[in-house]
Amino acid sequence: MNTRIPGVPVVFEDDSLIIVNKPAGLLSQPGKHINDSVSVRVAEAINSEVEPVLVHRLDMDTSGLLMLAKNRDAHRTLQQQFEKREIGKRYRAVLTAVPEGVGGRIHVPIRLDIDNRPTQIVCYEHGKKATTVWHRDPGAGANSIVLYPLTGRSHQLRVHLADPAGLGIPIKGDRLYGKASHDRSTDRMMLHADFLSFNHPSTGIRCSVECPAPFVSPVK
Repeated sequence: MNTRIPGVPVVFEDDSLIIVNKPAGLLSQPGKHINDSVSVRVAEAINSEVEPVLVHRLDMDTSGLLMLAKNRDAHRTLQQQFEKREIGKRYRAVLTAVPEGVGGRIHVPIRLDIDNRPTQIVCYEHGKKATTVWHRDPGAGANSIVLYPLTGRSHQLRVHLADPAGLGIPIKGDRLYGKASHDRSTDRMMLHADFLSFNHPSTGIRCSVECPAPFVSPVK
């Protein structure tokens, strides 16, 4: 198969699913005021009776691997894997400063800031549990890190990195949790989903897909 999607490179595709490299600045699914999105472009390109459905989402400002199911059975199976944390996910990021240490685990609960949507905030009373593992990337710059989200909260990585309760260093180019409006050295947020592993919904075989970040060298 070789589906062509305008502005959205296809990384993997078969009868069950399609995985694309979402560019930064494009929504995963239609928003309140913006219809253009990965899911809309994929549906228009495939043009089948069953519309592909997102299995997970990426923030508008985040680039990288995004998975859509082509049928209901595949969608159900893949969603169950996400719920059971059987999906392997890895992200790459460049921070605004060099972190102390070589890595660690951030376990900080977060919730929606109802007075400032869609921003999320740290909240130990009402927040949902969120855990992120990180380590420095020895193959890149001193402020480049690798991230493994063990939970899938909205804006989890961005909050865990920027908030003092976590790492306390924002992602370079982050408009919500950093000072990107004053940073003219980049035109995007430097966060990229570069790896996915999952059990194929039809065969059960463990699969993995990689898509190197455009702003750092591949993992060694």
